[in-house]
Amino acid sequence: MSKYKTLAFILPIIIVFSFFFLYPLVVLVVNSLHNDQGFTFVNYTQMITNAYYFKALLNSIILSILVTLATLVVSGVLAFFLARHNFPGKSLYFTLLTFPISFPGVVVGFMIIILFGSTGLIPMSIQKITGQSSMVLAYTIFGIFLAYLYFSIPRTIMMLFGAIKDFDYTLEEAARTIGATSGQAIRYVILPAVMPIFTSAGAIAFSTSMSAFGTAFTLSNQFDILPILMYTEFTLNFNIEVASAIAVVIGIIVVTINSGYQAVLKKGGALNDKNL
Repeated sequence: MSKYKTLAFILPIIIVFSFFFLYPLVVLVVNSLHNDQGFTFVNYTQMITNAYYFKALLNSIILSILVTLATLVVSGVLAFFLARHNFPGKSLYFTLLTFPISFPGVVVGFMIIILFGSTGLIPMSIQKITGQSSMVLAYTIFGIFLAYLYFSIPRTIMMLFGAIKDFDYTLEEAARTIGATSGQAIRYVILPAVMPIFTSAGAIAFSTSMSAFGTAFTLSNQFDILPILMYTEFTLNFNIEVASAIAVVIGIIVVTINSGYQAVLKKGGALNDKNL
């Protein structure tokens, strides 16, 4: 009887997983390998050989790396500050920092346009002050960098804050009793302890930036990245095969980053066990 109960519990999960993940993934891969010559890898090789596709690939990777690094630095500083200090209005401040997590990507894109567009607040203010037209940043790679940073920081702060707040500060105090400065205590005691959550947050920030579409669709005008290129090939050029290949490439990059994250965690755990 227990076997039937287990099967009744597992079977719906298997059906949903197969129908909503495995089947679409198989169709995507099959489409990506198909072209006029049959089944080949030409749709993948042109990601490197075609200058237009290769530029979009580099733009996506570089943009995601920069967003990840900036997100970890800004979120790390804010998370440390919030976890180690109490002040009036702290709850409100934390709520305001994490509030953008509820915004969809399109809304974030329009906010960047309102601030940095041709008639945005900042260009118009600069024009009134200096009398000269300011560069429109909303539709450049810098504009989408700011947009990605805007919705990556709240997620990362929420992840880092809990880990830093729950850190055993007696370890830091012990390090100071043997002569470590505040900076040394943070570098050699706190950071190694919270590094797994930093690595996890970085992997999520990179994956989100690599595959985000709504914000990029709102702002992409003077540059190309993989999600927009995939949309263009699918809807405008009706090139389903190339669009499928781009989607698979994005998935491979994200899975590779997540696999590297797991490897870092395992290596860190092995080093900690060795030190103990």
